[in-house]
Amino acid sequence: MTNRTGPELRMPASLAASLTCPVCARPLGQGLTCAGGHSFDVAREGYASLLTGATPPGSGDSRDMVAARQRFQERGHYDPIGRALAEELEGRHVIVDVGGGTGHYLTQILTALPDAVGLTTDVSKFAARRAARAHPRSGAVTADSWRRLPLADHTADALINVFAPRNAPEFHRVLRPSGVLLVVTPAPDHLREPRAALGLLDVDPRKDERLAESLGDHFAPVATRDLRFTMELAHEEVLTVVGMGPSARHVAPEELRARVAALPDPFTTTASVLVRTYRRSG
Repeated sequence: MTNRTGPELRMPASLAASLTCPVCARPLGQGLTCAGGHSFDVAREGYASLLTGATPPGSGDSRDMVAARQRFQERGHYDPIGRALAEELEGRHVIVDVGGGTGHYLTQILTALPDAVGLTTDVSKFAARRAARAHPRSGAVTADSWRRLPLADHTADALINVFAPRNAPEFHRVLRPSGVLLVVTPAPDHLREPRAALGLLDVDPRKDERLAESLGDHFAPVATRDLRFTMELAHEEVLTVVGMGPSARHVAPEELRARVAALPDPFTTTASVLVRTYRRSG
């Protein structure tokens, strides 16, 4: 009989071999212990718990937020985004979704690309619990996108970043010289109907400028794809989708719920995003 010493890391072996210590950057591998003596846990759900130090309050999605987002994603509302990413990544083998939440988009990509493997990183343990079991060719780690990513240099053939923080120096380090970075951001008319009806903030008019500033020293733009589609959303789904971004933060939750209750049910909503492709500079 085999004695089990703890949960098993649910991750393709090639990705497990690329994990590095978030403290000293030495290799970790399946045992999650580095030569410097730093040791990390495998969670019961199979993800690697690689967060170190204190994370800022509110930097990770709560259990309820993660559950709501997964329900929204599983109903297929944002599936055109996943399909567009998969089309751009044909032929790529190792794909990392940084700030990837429950692993929904990565799962769509891996389903479309049968030879690929993938890893989701996210600061939320509640998201990582779901991402660890999202697809048999993927794994998950908890990690802070603003710190050193727990991956060896030149690990990934592709990085994807969907509505998530962007750490350009780390993206550059982790990506192979021939790799690509795909960044998905909202276009100015994204969710225009609920934003207008609910009195929410518009998309930051300087978003494109800020994106260029954040990536400019490390990445060069290759292509931009304008993706737009219509969604029919129930009231709870409207609350979920506007809650995914910053536009609703200036409205009290009770007031926002009251405003949503006055909308037609279902409510027709425009999704409009930009899928940008970048290559490493230098």
